[in-house]
Amino acid sequence: MCGIVGYVGTRGSVDVLLGGLKRLEYRGYDSAGVAVIDADGHLGTRKHAGKLGILTDDLAAAPLADGHTGIGHTRWATHGGPTDENAHPHLGDDGKLALIHNGIIENFAELKGELLASGHTFHSETDTEVAALLVGDAFRATGDLTAAMLQVVNRLEGAFTLLAVHADQPGVVVGARRNSPLVIGLGEGENFLGSDVAAFVEYTHRAMEIGQDQLVTIRPDSVEVVDFGGAPVAPPTFEVDWDASAAEKGGWSSFMAKEISEEPEAVAKTILGRVTDGLVDLPEVTALGPEVLRSIDRVLIIACGTAAYAGMVGKYAIEQWARIPVDVELAHEFRYREPVLSPNTLVVSISQSGETMDTLMAVKYARERGARTLSICNTQGATIPRESDAVVYTHAGPEVAVASTKAFVAQITATYLLGLQLGQVRGALTDDEARGLVAELQAVPEKLATVLGVGDRIKELAHWMADTRSVLFLGRHVGYPVALEGALKLKELAYIHAEGFAAGELKHGPIALIEPGQVVFVLVPSPRDPRSLHSKVVSNIQEIRARGARVIAIAEEGDVAVLPHADEVIRIPLASPFFEPLLAVVPLHYFGMELASAKGLDVDQPRNLAKSVTVE
Repeated sequence: MCGIVGYVGTRGSVDVLLGGLKRLEYRGYDSAGVAVIDADGHLGTRKHAGKLGILTDDLAAAPLADGHTGIGHTRWATHGGPTDENAHPHLGDDGKLALIHNGIIENFAELKGELLASGHTFHSETDTEVAALLVGDAFRATGDLTAAMLQVVNRLEGAFTLLAVHADQPGVVVGARRNSPLVIGLGEGENFLGSDVAAFVEYTHRAMEIGQDQLVTIRPDSVEVVDFGGAPVAPPTFEVDWDASAAEKGGWSSFMAKEISEEPEAVAKTILGRVTDGLVDLPEVTALGPEVLRSIDRVLIIACGTAAYAGMVGKYAIEQWARIPVDVELAHEFRYREPVLSPNTLVVSISQSGETMDTLMAVKYARERGARTLSICNTQGATIPRESDAVVYTHAGPEVAVASTKAFVAQITATYLLGLQLGQVRGALTDDEARGLVAELQAVPEKLATVLGVGDRIKELAHWMADTRSVLFLGRHVGYPVALEGALKLKELAYIHAEGFAAGELKHGPIALIEPGQVVFVLVPSPRDPRSLHSKVVSNIQEIRARGARVIAIAEEGDVAVLPHADEVIRIPLASPFFEPLLAVVPLHYFGMELASAKGLDVDQPRNLAKSVTVE
């Protein structure tokens, strides 16, 4: 939620800010604004409700006097609606200071009362304006933006990233973070701040992490970081392993279409460099120590949304391969029920952005209670990996569309690698068994590439069903979380009723939803599966077909038993049961996208949603 960009250097700041905000649009927003200090030391701002294009068009028609220092923001409304007045930046010190903010200041009402009593006037409904006025007052007292920000952040409660500039200090941007993302871009004669590296990856691949309760001051030739007590800090640096072109459409109709096409690559890159002599080799995990890994008696996976469904798929594999009990919990429910944890519990968090606030707070809770923590994440320098004992990065590259696709298959792949590593270390798998499973996993990207060929047929089906108001999804075993993922995509993108069910639950209630014409996607297990789930699911299909359902089956090549009972069969390549989800989910990702497109909806930025949920 919210995109933040800061810049000091020699370039025109407006272009840098607008370009950074454009690359951060995926985070979700409903207004945008910039503040720049021009060559004469005057502060100018412009902000508007609505899409970034409105702000861009306004600046083209009536340009701000530009300079080399500025901050930019895209806002996702929390306090106050999406209006011009509530858009950021907000001003302090009689209009000489501009401040932008991501997060929620929980004690803003108390602070606002104090400011009103001292004679201040408010021009918005936001909690952000409180911070702007406080920093402005502190600047008048200290004459220094860094000192002013330090004075104020220690009075704020909640989650926040703040960036501020002041007309009396051109060439300086000050940022502060608590429980909200911020990263530094290190340039030559210029430096950047951003919600994530997409804000500045066009200009530099060198980045620096900012830790919890830390404040940064950037100038063209220097970066200084201190903690909220004012003590100097030396944050770690890292290299961004993708460039700006990876965050562009590159001729595709949407980012989501592009990212579905990148699912095979996302799986391949997540595996790359992590197999030695046919066995999984995850130094990030083995660094915990073989004694620790062998002592684990329970794995607890915490995540939200699509990431939670990836965790559910991983649960089956980890239990099978490592012989450890695994539970999957929604991160926002986890810490409020006082879960039982011990040093022998491994808490695995899954977050594409590494900034999901619910998941971050759950990780902190787990560590405080002595559990081991490991994160699966796609974003270098993110907060959740830094708060964890170990991290497995997925290397899927930037995912811009709000609805996750390639991140989902990469997350499943990472859980499989973790399960195989644990199985090897704990002796639950023989080397031959592990090598066989690794070889099958390595074959998945090529198989995924063939599944992409179903896109045209899925598009036809989606256009035929453009007026559909309800779609159901059924699956068993690892197919059940894939059914949940398929339903979520329709809710997110097409705004229709969609539900995923465990197929065995059908007779326990959901079959009451079946009426003539009801569309049901069924994930059909392989008939080669020794657990006989195939025949059970085919029986489920017969039950709903008898009640008038229109069945679209996703089944492996050569499965003829399903043909008499399905209205449409989408084929996927042969694969062992645990690897079927990576293949079967692709048609569901296509369907969500194509149904939304058939309805004329924006598949990259669905309503009310943000890519990264950085508030609880």
